[in-house]
Amino acid sequence: MDNIYKSLMDGLKIREKVVMVTCLNSEIQKKLFVQADLFADQPGIVSEAYRKGEPVVNREKGKLIVAEPFGKTERLIILGGGHISLALADFAAKVGFRVIVVDDRPAFASGDRFPQASEVICDNFEYAIPKLEISERDYVAVVTRGHKCDRECLQKLSAEKNAKYIGLIGSRRRVEDLKKLLKQSGVPERWLENIYTPIGLNIGAVTPEEIAISIIAEIIHVKRTKAECEEKRMNSDIEMEVIEKLAQMPTEKKAIVTVIETNGSAPRKSGAKMIVYEDGSIFGSIGGGCLEKEMIDAALMVMKQGGYRVKEADLTNEVAASEGMVCGGTMTILIEAG
Repeated sequence: MDNIYKSLMDGLKIREKVVMVTCLNSEIQKKLFVQADLFADQPGIVSEAYRKGEPVVNREKGKLIVAEPFGKTERLIILGGGHISLALADFAAKVGFRVIVVDDRPAFASGDRFPQASEVICDNFEYAIPKLEISERDYVAVVTRGHKCDRECLQKLSAEKNAKYIGLIGSRRRVEDLKKLLKQSGVPERWLENIYTPIGLNIGAVTPEEIAISIIAEIIHVKRTKAECEEKRMNSDIEMEVIEKLAQMPTEKKAIVTVIETNGSAPRKSGAKMIVYEDGSIFGSIGGGCLEKEMIDAALMVMKQGGYRVKEADLTNEVAASEGMVCGGTMTILIEAG
């Protein structure tokens, strides 16, 4: 079989969301659909996964069908390369954003300074911003070194397709003065009202790291709760780095472990994946601890025997409690030979 994960990544280059359907019976069958209305065999499950942004499972006549939605990796564009940007880039990369940093100073726009960033651009903001082709799946943090740079950034951003989030650092008085100048230069007032400023949730942050936490928390809040319509929201617990890894390794022997359903306070939600290799090493995680060790052992067995297994994990019982699992709830986990 061709590497379906490579096809999935290719599909996401032109679509916001792709649904992968896995049909488990006597064998494993997988199919990709880039629009819910194109799916002929199981229109309900694909439409539901596409709309909800999280895996959906159907069980019928001894057959298990799993529809998993995947979305493009969202970008966090950080305009400014100062101390707050350092911490913000680090936290953003850890929670799954593709980080891009822009600064016009070579000493601040450096890959060595921002090793966690996918791209670091050294250029004037007014030239760099149009080249980024900002879309509705992008988040922008304006954390430059001063008023003049902030104004350049916002003027250019106002001419682009609206980002999902634009946050601006600065005191309320400084921001209001800047907005007045921008309105006088022709920037629409309604557009300015949609800027998140002062940037970040109000948690009393003081240090650059605390401010970065407040910013990334606000961005996560917007990402998870502020979709214009339900189908634009991704609620899956998938880490796209796992899919990218699978797209790059079509022949290597492995097993793929996926959380397909959860109830209660599980350590990871549906959509979480990890790859298990022949030597027992892993890429990704389904929650760690004793549960993950049990699934790694099961994955090694599936690797030898082929096919797939569906495992149920109950984290509410006395055994789970005695093994130190602080989470509750239940998880249904699919293990496939890769």
